[in-house]
Amino acid sequence: MAFKSLLTVLTGLEDADPALRQIIALAGAQDAHAEALCLGVDCTQTGYYYAGANAMLLQETLTRANAEAAEILAHANDVLGKSGVMWSADDGVAQIADLGRHVAHRARFSDLVVLSRPYGENRGAAAEPIVEAALFEGHAPVLVVPDEGEPLTTPKNILVAWNQSVEAMRAIRRALPFLRAADLVRIVVIDPPTHGPERSDPGGLLAQMLARHGVTCEIDVLSKSTNRVSDALNRHAVDTSADLMVMGAYGHSRFREAILGGATRNMLEQAKIPVFMAH
Repeated sequence: MAFKSLLTVLTGLEDADPALRQIIALAGAQDAHAEALCLGVDCTQTGYYYAGANAMLLQETLTRANAEAAEILAHANDVLGKSGVMWSADDGVAQIADLGRHVAHRARFSDLVVLSRPYGENRGAAAEPIVEAALFEGHAPVLVVPDEGEPLTTPKNILVAWNQSVEAMRAIRRALPFLRAADLVRIVVIDPPTHGPERSDPGGLLAQMLARHGVTCEIDVLSKSTNRVSDALNRHAVDTSADLMVMGAYGHSRFREAILGGATRNMLEQAKIPVFMAH
């Protein structure tokens, strides 16, 4: 199985190009269709009354969101039209509180959602909810790409973060088209449990399963030398020249990760290579 239906969601020109470059590269490599959903985001919430607000002000924010959507659509049409791949683009306006519904509807019918990194400079309030909507409501795998670097086509050296979780296994199953085509897949286990079914052979059953799919695997068992798992994964990705990270997303609640941090959030903030996630 290959990724045949690719989706990206754009809400601003500042971070549109990394996602557009990546979806074009993948569409060419996978002979897939690239779709861009260009949304103007209305950050007002009409269910609440704001002091000093009136109908003219609310209409102005809606008009601005429509103009932003049209501007993003024009840019996507220009970039995709020059790409030579199969593509389509559509625009619309969504209120910030209702953004997830629009994203989830499109993500549900996509094999892979390609998004720019949701954290960093020039990132709007919509970036994080879009990633979460695609993962949780759309039930789609998400490829988050950094701002710099060459777009991914067929990754050859893939790092898989394995912690025996349901989320990690789901990400691995969804990433099989990439894993089968890779030269080497490194299964990375950090501080394996001293008790449990994999205590004597961390990652062994996963390597066996992937090998039956024709995947060449190695198992790297690492010690958690820092407070954050993401730091160890990122350092190992650099040390091994990995070009893709595969990991489960949000093993803890999204609220806890937003307040206290977590492997998913920290990875998306720091990763220098594309991160493939599923929940």
